Amino acid sequence: MRTENLQFPSNESAIAFAGAGEENLKLLSRHTGVQWVLRGREISLSGQPKAVERCLQVFHALAPYWKEGRAIVQPDILTAFHAVDTGQTNEYKDLQKNVLAVTRKGEGIRAKTFRQRQYVKAIQTHDITFGIGPAGTGKTFLAAVLAVKALLNDECDRIILTRPAVEAGEKLGFLPGDLQQKVNPFLRPLYDSLYEFIDPTKIPDLMERGKIEIAPLAYMRGRTLSHAFVIVDEAQNTTPAQLKMVLTRLGFGSRMVVTGDITQTDLPSDRDSGLIVAQKILKNVEGIAFCHLSSADVIRHPLVQRIVAAYEK
Repeated sequence: MRTENLQFPSNESAIAFAGAGEENLKLLSRHTGVQWVLRGREISLSGQPKAVERCLQVFHALAPYWKEGRAIVQPDILTAFHAVDTGQTNEYKDLQKNVLAVTRKGEGIRAKTFRQRQYVKAIQTHDITFGIGPAGTGKTFLAAVLAVKALLNDECDRIILTRPAVEAGEKLGFLPGDLQQKVNPFLRPLYDSLYEFIDPTKIPDLMERGKIEIAPLAYMRGRTLSHAFVIVDEAQNTTPAQLKMVLTRLGFGSRMVVTGDITQTDLPSDRDSGLIVAQKILKNVEGIAFCHLSSADVIRHPLVQRIVAAYEK
């Protein structure tokens, strides 16, 4: 057995490392068999020598986060283990340093996992990128981050956010109001992503000036989307014809990100998902990237990761 005692510089850094309810320490114990005990600013770990050494490397790899008191989530830990086990610690340092954008609250947004970083790089280097994976993996959020960044840096003239108005067990006709008011609930996740970076009071003005457009997929027909950053969300709920229609709207100077979770299709059982069909047809087309995220990339509440993993099984 080997025992090591480590000291945190502050209570905030100890809390950041341990996680809410010491969730991170429990994960570390489950993952390695090493026992972690936190007392104030001191933490001790004991277990098999090789396992303890592996944990120490992960502890130090995560130092840029806990030293600043930044909350550490499970994907951070799992990615750190992956980096240590595969000799990619330098790449992990780059991952930690590369800030994509800063929210209105001053929080730096980074890719949290290697697959998320691959997804970000694909968006930056391809005209069309497909982000496919379960809920909470940052598919839409990271695309929105890059879209806002492109708009603020004058790399595009406008952001276009669209998704199919397909009900998850409810009927659109029962919702009150005109068509725009009826589809607003379906577009709410896209608004939520924008609110992280743009003052909500400024968004109506940007929409009025055509800098930001949020619309259901049906509004894209017959248009050519030039000099725009286009995000097609919930693409698993498009039909093959609908997704082909929106993909062929791409104009010069534009970039398009298509996101979806093929395990959560709300289409009738007798209809094919446009996202599944597109994977088969477009997988070898030059200029198009397909990025697949998994439960290991879930950044939401730890329970969400376990739910996704259970459904995958």
